[in-house]
Amino acid sequence: MIAIQNQSAFSKGSLQIVDAYYDIRSGFTGSPATFSIAGYSGSEPITIQNMPEEQLGAVYGFSDGSFAQISYADEKSLGSVPNTNGLSSSIFVTRNLNYAFSASQSSHVLTMVNLANGGSYPLSLPGVYRVSVNPGSSMAIAFVQNSNYAYYPQILTTNQSISYSGGPSTWPKAAVDCEPQNLPTVCLFQAQSPDAIDSTGTYYGAPLQFDRPVKAVFSADGGTAYILNCGPECGGNNASVSVLPVAPFIFLLGKSSGLMPCNLASVASCPNKNAAPFTNIPVPGGASNALVDSSTMYVVGQKLMPDNFFGGYLTVLNLQTNSVVPSTASSPNPVSISDGVPGGPSRMVEGDDNTLWISMTKCDQGERFNHSLPYGCVTMYNTSTSQVNQLLPYQGDGTGLAAVTGLHKLYSAQGGQVYINSTVDGTSMDNQFVTVTGTAYDVAYMDAASDADNTVY
Repeated sequence: MIAIQNQSAFSKGSLQIVDAYYDIRSGFTGSPATFSIAGYSGSEPITIQNMPEEQLGAVYGFSDGSFAQISYADEKSLGSVPNTNGLSSSIFVTRNLNYAFSASQSSHVLTMVNLANGGSYPLSLPGVYRVSVNPGSSMAIAFVQNSNYAYYPQILTTNQSISYSGGPSTWPKAAVDCEPQNLPTVCLFQAQSPDAIDSTGTYYGAPLQFDRPVKAVFSADGGTAYILNCGPECGGNNASVSVLPVAPFIFLLGKSSGLMPCNLASVASCPNKNAAPFTNIPVPGGASNALVDSSTMYVVGQKLMPDNFFGGYLTVLNLQTNSVVPSTASSPNPVSISDGVPGGPSRMVEGDDNTLWISMTKCDQGERFNHSLPYGCVTMYNTSTSQVNQLLPYQGDGTGLAAVTGLHKLYSAQGGQVYINSTVDGTSMDNQFVTVTGTAYDVAYMDAASDADNTVY
């Protein structure tokens, strides 16, 4: 499925389906001439979120703020998620379809929508611009631009709602907003180390210190959240990955448990010695996006170079030891990849033939371009040899990736058009019958075996 912007003077957005086996926009007999998602009317779609094993999708329209749910089986829109409070800089629906989370930087709110009962809770958080949701549909964590802190919502019990109904003076120390304030249902908390305990029995203390955090990715078993600290590429100091337990952050009613880690400087003063120290993994190549494969994490980012340009790098981490995999002469780590916008959008997906694909935007403004080196916005990396196979030729910004697994090919959206490459050797494949009218911005493999194909929560 291809998310297309400005297809005509009468359509600001559409979702077109192509046959990824034959690489054609029509049926294999030529009829029907085209397929598309019926009833979709979002304006300028920019992201496609694959959901439970590709029965459903969710598409965000940048211009009108629509977040449409799509039935892949029926090839039609199921309507938009309501009450997300303005345009979203980051938005996700949980895999079980029970909740949606929207970060609206213009409205300064993180909105939690309960899709089961229609409740919408706009939680005030000035500057919020990113939200991450775990695949287990139990944790959401939000980040504020140019900040070193993280925030998370939790649903309150009846007793908590009554206790917190007297306004901010009755809220726990770490709460930044509770809504509705006269009898709150949800509170937004700042992630803090358990250095002290307040009158409600809630541990709190100094805020957990990150370094320009932008995103969370999650372990295969769902028990660990890895916070990506963007560092220098986002105006901070040091790029790293912070390791957090998921259990204390669970937003579901009465399901959170355990303690958050303590800041390293205050571990000795933690009142509960069961609190673990706050673990940080330094990442030499930058950290603005990542993909977890079992006990390996692939982290991409932009590294500030001596000439003050940024260069794209991929760093491989061992999650069993929480360390960077040692570099060798044949397999350098980190390794140079396509450049991109510091802290900006990027895409990662694993394909056939042990390949990892990474796409960037504005790759013509980084280290490679400014030194007349080969450059392109899509990188092909071999996970078995730990080497970059090649940078695909420059076609414009890389905004979408979808691995057509089992068929040894990758679909990408670059420079507003659809391209196809072999995962065997990266060669370009014939795309003349899948090109679109308008601007192709994202692509998703609707028959993928895993949501991870196109969607990294």
